[in-house]
Amino acid sequence: MLEFTGPSLEDIVSNYPKPFAATPLNPRRRGIIIGASDGIGAALARRLAREGYTLALLARRQDKLGSICNEINQTFQEQRAHIYLHDVMEYEKVPQLLRRIVADLGGLDLVVFVAGVNYPPGGLDKYNFENDRKMIEVNLIGAMAWLTPVAEMFQSARSGQIVGIGSVAGDRGRVGNPGYNTSKAGLATYLEALRNRLTRHGVNVLTVKPGFV
Repeated sequence: MLEFTGPSLEDIVSNYPKPFAATPLNPRRRGIIIGASDGIGAALARRLAREGYTLALLARRQDKLGSICNEINQTFQEQRAHIYLHDVMEYEKVPQLLRRIVADLGGLDLVVFVAGVNYPPGGLDKYNFENDRKMIEVNLIGAMAWLTPVAEMFQSARSGQIVGIGSVAGDRGRVGNPGYNTSKAGLATYLEALRNRLTRHGVNVLTVKPGFV
């Protein structure tokens, strides 16, 4: 259960007017970034906001999430970013939260799964099952919990873009962190399967594999 003190979510996002509603001549794209509080997720939120997206930003850290949300909304003087506190291991909450976000945004065009953890075992002679389990639960099962209902929704709509942030670490079994390699290899295979399934329905699935960031 996530508990936070400080400003409420409403206080963080309510100081700016909502963007003008989308029209055929002025379409407004809508996206979800899961893992948006820092790193690649935060940079992507800034970039997509500049491109005119209305965004739902998800992460566990209210302080960082509130900061990036305020930055975006202040820059454009309208509410382009909404925040939702969420732990991707709370799988059972995903369907209801997804429905809420789609209603709040007025639709959905893009979902990016960036959330991920990396717990190195601490040496080539070290092993830690608990850390390996957490990496599988966040990096792979967390992605599946979100992208499975998104895939079903986009298939029905015959449109949409799914992006998963994987890693070159999943390309082969390196000795440094077998659990992390496995989680990212599983994610890549899952995204490939979604791509093969959804392409015929007009849905694009993109796998991104950065190196060390």
